[in-house]
Amino acid sequence: MRTAAGPRVTPALVGSAGVGSARVTGAPKAGPASSFPHIPGSWRSWLWLAVPLLFVAVFFAYPLAQIGAQSFQDKYGAGVGLANWQYELSSAAVQKATAATLKIAALSTLGALLLGTFIALALSFVPFRGAGLVTRLIETVVSFPSFLIPLAFSILYGRTGVVNSVLGQLAPGLPALNFVNDVPGVVLAEVAFYTPFVVRPLLAVFSQLPRELLDVAGSLGSGPLAIVRTVILPAGLPALAASAGLTFLLTMNEFGIILFTGAKNVMTLPMLIYTRSIVTFDMPSAAVIACIQVALSLGVYCLYRWTYKKLSGANHAAPR
Repeated sequence: MRTAAGPRVTPALVGSAGVGSARVTGAPKAGPASSFPHIPGSWRSWLWLAVPLLFVAVFFAYPLAQIGAQSFQDKYGAGVGLANWQYELSSAAVQKATAATLKIAALSTLGALLLGTFIALALSFVPFRGAGLVTRLIETVVSFPSFLIPLAFSILYGRTGVVNSVLGQLAPGLPALNFVNDVPGVVLAEVAFYTPFVVRPLLAVFSQLPRELLDVAGSLGSGPLAIVRTVILPAGLPALAASAGLTFLLTMNEFGIILFTGAKNVMTLPMLIYTRSIVTFDMPSAAVIACIQVALSLGVYCLYRWTYKKLSGANHAAPR
């Protein structure tokens, strides 16, 4: 039989489909088969993953495995077991470098958090002309290479810098500023460079904070400091945790800022790896210290992820 507008429908042969089923004839034929071979879904997924997995294996996993293997060998490639690890872990130089690395990273992270939070609060809740320009300038710092900050510090505050030259002319008896080539100079340079990593996430969180909450808190008699303490900062805790974790990781692995400050008495793990591998060509020792650095970084990252999940879960559960 033929419908009024459509293909001819004929009764289907009685079979496993049952009586009453129909077969459509004269329907539009399917288009030409694709020129690409049919790939099952699971294989297609593996093919999509092959390129990034190959990249990670060649440029990350293999070099890291080579570093790990080098830490168990001597300079000539002969296996020495755990002798290199025992020597380096008991070395006073490695212990001092580890302590200096964690100390500088903690101070830099604390300074960046304090300065970044203050700047984000001012830009978000204290209206003034030019706030957008200040925000763009802060974001621009991220695009600069890190060594520009200590270079600028040396030009301004170094022993022969601009500030010391002016102070020497105005007050010849004053001692010259001498903090750039020491731990304070390294910490201030890292705070200046990594503060935007705190400001940007907080600005994003503060821009989504309902102004009604601030109005209600103000109507209940809360002052500005109380509103910041009880309303604004709790909302920004996950962003602060993420910023703190990222800043601590970056400052703990920072090399360029320390190198360009010329702080010879500041020996961190990255600087010690550079000294052992490039200056003294002690590759097994450098491999052990690099493994220690990787272990510290992974530990800090896991702690950061755990803290961030806890704070994010508490913030999501709070409105309920």
